[in-house]
Amino acid sequence: MIVDTHLHVIDRSALDYPWLAGVEPLNRDWSYDDYARDARRAGISATLHMEVDVAPERIEDETAYIGSLAGRPQSLIAGAIASCRPEEDGFAAYLERQQANALVKGFRRVLHVMPDELSEGALFRENLKRVGGTGLTFDLCVLPHQLDKAIALADLAPDVTFILDHCGVPDIAGDARHPWRERMTELARRPNVIAKISGVVAYADAETWTTETLRPWVEHVIHAFGWDRVVWGSDWPVCTLGGGLLAWASATHALLEGASDDERHKLLSGNARRIWRL
Repeated sequence: MIVDTHLHVIDRSALDYPWLAGVEPLNRDWSYDDYARDARRAGISATLHMEVDVAPERIEDETAYIGSLAGRPQSLIAGAIASCRPEEDGFAAYLERQQANALVKGFRRVLHVMPDELSEGALFRENLKRVGGTGLTFDLCVLPHQLDKAIALADLAPDVTFILDHCGVPDIAGDARHPWRERMTELARRPNVIAKISGVVAYADAETWTTETLRPWVEHVIHAFGWDRVVWGSDWPVCTLGGGLLAWASATHALLEGASDDERHKLLSGNARRIWRL
């Protein structure tokens, strides 16, 4: 069975998502029920909800909303990665509140659509260090040209477990392997960074990709990080831009055909259960 570490639920009647207006294919509701139907068909037994960059004033409302979904009978949601604003003075108090919430397993501050200077600010970095020792993780969503920023954060806060989303968001459709490969290899030298094998179907050509299209990218990440530092994610509903959850799950099994049972178990569920104590 699979632990999906990257689910997004979008409910515009409950929360505000300012960025959706600029991404028309995703600008609608994406319900937990629709996800759960395909997730169970794919063999997913548990999932972590990933924050969806709601309006800043609704961040804690989003966590409460996901808590209501997690409380449903037989819900797949086992935890939440909450949004945060380390660049703000109120982060320390926010962190303390989230530590009291068993649902919250970690944080993410979206960086790939923000100025590079955001993660370089003194307050951002001071607050990021506060996450160390809490048992909570910090997801990094960066573009290939920002991987050096991810490296700097991993070095800055060695006590924080960082989760790199979506294999570092490579441009698979453009076959832009360099300097992505070299930067991923360098980032993997930081033992406090975990790579999430997720999202890649959205970065390939939606009409033409095959398992072999994805293979060199996924295999490079696994080789660089090793089987003990990789987890799997659907990135639903973003994965629908490249064929959907079932297509990505099927491709994943094909990509793992040569792996041992132990290696497959680590990537698909074991590492996630260990990292987030699921």
